[in-house]
Amino acid sequence: MVTVRTFFAIAAVKNWELHQMDVHNAFLHGDLSEEIYMKLPPRFNKGCPELSYSDYSLFTLCKDKVRLHVLVYIDDLILTSNNSNAVANFKKYLSSCFHMKDLGVPKYFLGVEVARSREGIFFSQRKYVIDIISETGVLGSKPVGFPMEQNQRPAIHVLSQFLHEPCQDHWTVALRVVKYLKGCPGQGILLSATSALKFSDWCDSDWASRPITRRSVSEWIVFLGDSPVSWNPIELFCDSQSTLHLAQNPVFHERTKHIEIDCHFLRDAVLDGTIRLTHVSTTNQLTNIFSKALGR
Repeated sequence: MVTVRTFFAIAAVKNWELHQMDVHNAFLHGDLSEEIYMKLPPRFNKGCPELSYSDYSLFTLCKDKVRLHVLVYIDDLILTSNNSNAVANFKKYLSSCFHMKDLGVPKYFLGVEVARSREGIFFSQRKYVIDIISETGVLGSKPVGFPMEQNQRPAIHVLSQFLHEPCQDHWTVALRVVKYLKGCPGQGILLSATSALKFSDWCDSDWASRPITRRSVSEWIVFLGDSPVSWNPIELFCDSQSTLHLAQNPVFHERTKHIEIDCHFLRDAVLDGTIRLTHVSTTNQLTNIFSKALGR
């Protein structure tokens, strides 16, 4: 989904066309008794420096001044390009190779509703939210203004750990989240058309904030210009006892060579402008939404 959001965010900034296609594949819905042989695309080998292995679902063609990008998920494709003729020719080529269905402008992709305007591309999951509200039986309930009472445990992103054996407290918190969604079912993210194609990253950490495991949690959110493209709270685990002891000891030990090397590497990156570190106050820290009950 990070690739999907980045893909659409760049298309919004570049004002490129977006097209969606579907492949009709009967074998996806039946058992195969035949042996299937496949071969890799031309030039697809580890010795080719032009290829990127960061995401196998994204294919890119760069030829002269033409840029064509294809995002594939099983039998769904999203196409974008800086050249309308390139898109038309590629769609024609695909149709000659497979039984294709042209869905036109993307409206719904991977469970996400897509709407485009001059402001950018808007992602939401309105239908999915309404289904959840209906299934939990809170259609007639009054919505709440924010998802969690302040200073309440457990945090929202911890609820998934108790899916099989939830207690009453977990169910109460979950229902409150659904009631919050009831008040804003169409809320989503805007991939702005006026964003700068430059990444910025917000990060924070909570020291031993988990009441049960006493694990620490780090959160981050990455923006491409004004568009959020990646976010996550992660628990930190470590198999090095020395590292754990060092983390709990504020005294910098002279023999911790790997820490000194990392510090020098970071300093060099800051000095040459690769990374710019900026302090942000707690009240303006965007990642707090992942780990804290912020209230209204």
